[in-house]
Amino acid sequence: MKQLRDQLGKLHSFETAPSRIISLVPSQTELLYDLGLEDKIIGITKFCVHPYHLKSTKKIVGGTKKIHFEKIKLLQPDIIICNKEENTAEIVERLSEICPVWVTNIVSVKDNFQMISDFGQLFNCRTEAQKWNDKLTFALSDFKKYIKDIEIKKAAYFIWKNPYMAAGNDTYIDELLKLNHFINIYGDKDRYPEIELKKMRLEGDPDLIFLSSEPYPFKEEDAFEIGRFTHHAKTIFVDGEMFSWHGSRLLKAFSYFKLLHERLRN
Repeated sequence: MKQLRDQLGKLHSFETAPSRIISLVPSQTELLYDLGLEDKIIGITKFCVHPYHLKSTKKIVGGTKKIHFEKIKLLQPDIIICNKEENTAEIVERLSEICPVWVTNIVSVKDNFQMISDFGQLFNCRTEAQKWNDKLTFALSDFKKYIKDIEIKKAAYFIWKNPYMAAGNDTYIDELLKLNHFINIYGDKDRYPEIELKKMRLEGDPDLIFLSSEPYPFKEEDAFEIGRFTHHAKTIFVDGEMFSWHGSRLLKAFSYFKLLHERLRN
């Protein structure tokens, strides 16, 4: 009998390593694949786009906020992987009637390392998990050396429109902004505050405005509209996956961040 706690502190007991996995978190689906667990994944969300071929080889069981409960039940999973931010407490509670629901909670890079270690123990792939944590440790160290002499700038990271919303405090996005030497002007607000554009200069007057590709796909007209309310800010479209997807995606994110800083220099 193996007993392990998830990142919400819930204790789970397993006779054997789970071998029928449903993942309701796109970034964690990618991580499971990268840990060599493709054959054990039986269900994913419609937003699980990496690697792309999984959409045609695995059962789609809904989204992250709306799921097909009966489809999941019929798949007879051993475990369902959820995330505190991506999936609601109501979804987790209902799914717990089917099988154990493992919930991750990723706010920091440290949490990300912990999740990978946990998956290594949970799915008996400790060696692969350690390899990924070693790669990420090296890449993090390398990036910290790269970033140490780069000027700190104030930034706002927009995630939604109608209403406009930005990343605030206690979010993984905020953590990665800090890592990149960006001071989040909404870092003292709730996790995802609604933004009044006309107050943006008073609330921090950012040097940079990042418009994310997800969950809302910002367009040029949005950049123009937001830009009218800033003093001198440069507006940049950024790949939302690199700032908000945890798991193995972080390795690609470090390379992306270097390219982003090169763009900002020009």
